[in-house]
Amino acid sequence: MDSRRPPLAPAFRSLPEYVRHWAEHTPGRRAFTFVDHPAPHSRGVHRTLTWRRLDLRMRAAAARLASEAEPGARVAVLCPQGTEYVTAFLGALAAGLVAVPLYPPGLPGQDDRLSAVLDDARPTVVVTTGPALAEVRKVCESRAVKVVAVDQVPDTAADDWRSPPALDDSDVAYLQYTSGSTRTPAGVEITHANVVANARQALSAYRADANPVTCVGWLPLYHDMGLVLSVAAPVVRGLLSVLMDPVAFLHEPVRWLRLLAAHPRALSAAPNFAYDYCASTVTEEQKAGLRLDGVAALINGSEPVRPGTADRFHAAFAAQGLLPETHCPSYGLAEATVFVSAARPGEPLRGFALDRDALATGKALSARPDDPRAVLLAGCGAPAGQRVRIADPVSRVALAEGEVGEIWVQGPNVGRGYRNQEEQSRRVFGAVLADAEAGPGGWLRTGDLGTVLDGQLLVTGRLKDLIVVDGRNHYPQDVEATAQDTHPAVRRDRLAAFGVPGGSGERVVVVMEHVRTVSLADIDVPALVRTVRAAVSARHGLRLSDVVLVPPGTVPRTSSGKVSRALTRERYLAGAYAVGVVA
Repeated sequence: MDSRRPPLAPAFRSLPEYVRHWAEHTPGRRAFTFVDHPAPHSRGVHRTLTWRRLDLRMRAAAARLASEAEPGARVAVLCPQGTEYVTAFLGALAAGLVAVPLYPPGLPGQDDRLSAVLDDARPTVVVTTGPALAEVRKVCESRAVKVVAVDQVPDTAADDWRSPPALDDSDVAYLQYTSGSTRTPAGVEITHANVVANARQALSAYRADANPVTCVGWLPLYHDMGLVLSVAAPVVRGLLSVLMDPVAFLHEPVRWLRLLAAHPRALSAAPNFAYDYCASTVTEEQKAGLRLDGVAALINGSEPVRPGTADRFHAAFAAQGLLPETHCPSYGLAEATVFVSAARPGEPLRGFALDRDALATGKALSARPDDPRAVLLAGCGAPAGQRVRIADPVSRVALAEGEVGEIWVQGPNVGRGYRNQEEQSRRVFGAVLADAEAGPGGWLRTGDLGTVLDGQLLVTGRLKDLIVVDGRNHYPQDVEATAQDTHPAVRRDRLAAFGVPGGSGERVVVVMEHVRTVSLADIDVPALVRTVRAAVSARHGLRLSDVVLVPPGTVPRTSSGKVSRALTRERYLAGAYAVGVVA
């Protein structure tokens, strides 16, 4: 049986050193459990690694990979979700190699991205599993790369492992490729020091550094938040991490809630849509017997975090004992490893109602929450062991509280830069505030817009996504929220608003999917379009040039599940939505 509280670990330079520590001091404790769902209504098959077993498999993988590549070479991880992903990733780090967290071929809509990332990363070795081996080899046919199935490496290979000489915490541990929601994916160089620091920052922010928790996650491990919260943080603190496949969650979201209920003081993360999805699809029959009063914290770390979603989620599961104070809106990005700021568990969610007209001019002024033109934003708490400033993106002057500008970050978790992009790295990772008293440079320009109110970071949108009409700023996620609330046939969080060139200025377009439960033939499209146009006009003072209704699955998404406005815009301009309904 596991004791409730793992002993404290001294500070180490890398994740593999933490694994070795826990294997020596708590060898029989559970480290990672993968819950497989082989059948549609499966309750889950558990597969567990103890710290002793994890250490053995990590060393075996490291020895095998080290025999194929020199220290510093890149190893692409194309494993399915599961414990093999964890051992392959940690094995690459233990061998002194640079891991590139990716996914096997066949992820819907992501094969082109996979190919582009492999071309950029140029790995020496690709590591996968036996079941995915044939597909991965096919992808690698045209590349001079060796393919290793980590689950086929024998345990005895661990005897050949030798710790790489002179491992420095400033060495690159892995390349975290950005999701590509606003630009071509780029590989962020995350050092051993970066990931250890960010894991500690996250543990502290969510109060898991002193209190025992179980990390429960379905986010893909190639995603920055999934990797840090489900692998790095539990490895640093010696916590149990319970994993499930994202597809298993999408097929039956109650599976995630059951795992939360089954593990005391569960800590988990999900994007905004997942909370809405659970609230709308989990049935009363599935809720029976479900107890969520032991959940420690639920992180909402997507763009945007909608206060209404948290309200709906907690109303849906209040009878199951879920406390509203468990909801923790958070902010982060791959360039900062992942976590930047977070609302703390146990504190009420801070919602802010802001005047829409003032926000369009760069000022965050309070409005009445019941004002239909108010913009509702969730506070993303305070920075977690790092510095955050709001700066004018043009003048680089630090702005006062309540002024909207670009979010700048500085801390030990900020990555080294983009692989093979020196000029872009200097611009993004080496920013200097214009204020003489602002201190040294080396600020990370996030490309995100936000402000600070009452000590809370509020994220208002992406700088590159901003829609400017007649000199006024409009945030696309704000327009999207209005559009999706106007009609039940509009699929939530599956729409994109963006600007396109027009004869007399920028025109505004909304491309949106209809829900799967209603066919296009059963929708009164002209009435729906009129409703959307009227709502956006009344709330934002915007005239929509085009409203395009498309089938489910048409609006492109990034590998992390976010809608890609840039790609949607590109496809719209190329005429790809001619088959949709345009009005």
